[in-house]
Amino acid sequence: MEATYRALCKHGYAELTMQDIAEESTKSKGTLHYHFEGKGDLLESFLEYLLDRFEERTRTVPGETPAERLHEFLDELLTPSDDDSAKEFRTAILEIKAQAPYNEAYQNQLSEFDSALHDRIAGLVADGLESGEFREGVDPDETADFLTTMFHGAQTRAVAVDRSPERTKRYVHDYIDDTLRAAETSSDGSETANRDLTEAGE
Repeated sequence: MEATYRALCKHGYAELTMQDIAEESTKSKGTLHYHFEGKGDLLESFLEYLLDRFEERTRTVPGETPAERLHEFLDELLTPSDDDSAKEFRTAILEIKAQAPYNEAYQNQLSEFDSALHDRIAGLVADGLESGEFREGVDPDETADFLTTMFHGAQTRAVAVDRSPERTKRYVHDYIDDTLRAAETSSDGSETANRDLTEAGE
């Protein structure tokens, strides 16, 4: 799987061959074909491997409150590495996504990742509702749909048109504090947004 990652970074999806992957590993091309029927079969397993890594990495999120954990989770998702290989890998993944409408196996694996991301966000929002940190009426499922779509859009723009997700990341932090968080009562009895000024950069 690590060899597949390195080969994707170097060659991209379209030009990638089993020989390219073999050259990045200690295995021969024949050995790879013994375990996988071809590039498509190997990449399906690679997507499953990425999902397992994502779930393991995000099993615990730092933060004392649900809002802090949601901030941290989305901040990590929207802070891409500037490493050249990471940029090349994101491009290769976008190429794989473009194949999903025509490849059911890819589509199923990408759907699994999308569901895992959605469920992780929905769980954090539900925790915030239970603790009273998020306002009544917030729907965890709808909020997770919105934030998951925003993440995918920011990721695609970053690759396709070299648009940094920094502005999206700032908006997401504001959205959590201004829209999701419960209002608090000010000294004059009026309700004000429970805004985290530190996160907002003010």
